[in-house]
Amino acid sequence: MDKRRHLLRGAIAGAAGGMLASWIMNSFIAGPGKKLEQAVQYAGQNQQDQKADEMPKQDATMKVADTVVSTATGGLHLSWEAREKAGPVVHYAFGSLMGAFYGALAEYWPGVRSGFGTTFGSALFTGADLIGVPVLQLGPPPAEQPKAELATHLSAHLVYGLTTEFARRILRSAL
Repeated sequence: MDKRRHLLRGAIAGAAGGMLASWIMNSFIAGPGKKLEQAVQYAGQNQQDQKADEMPKQDATMKVADTVVSTATGGLHLSWEAREKAGPVVHYAFGSLMGAFYGALAEYWPGVRSGFGTTFGSALFTGADLIGVPVLQLGPPPAEQPKAELATHLSAHLVYGLTTEFARRILRSAL
């Protein structure tokens, strides 16, 4: 087995790790993340705010999926149900792409692996959620988001980074 640096092997291991990490991240948000969000919510939130939180909302991945379809078809838009199905596809594709980027970097710059992937997860949260989503008008700026939601998404990105690094190491050693 060749253990030397290899860009393609690193990218493949990272992409697979990123896809697995995206799935685990979604599971985290749906389970422990919801509990974290409830624990962080401040007691002053009124009933109207709680009802607004219960209404289904379109997330950034759903908006991206609709934009891609609209651009490719000359203006046709996805139904709500189709957006709900396509959103996770966008999330897994983005997670795999970021994992591939991470895996390639990890081959040549070991510092990127600091914190066993959590530094990468934090950087991804900052770049994507705090900067990219608002700049691309896919969601509100951080100041307009509930603190509990931000805490959940930061935690989910830490889980993503940790999982990506764990899977990358295992897969890379096998390649």
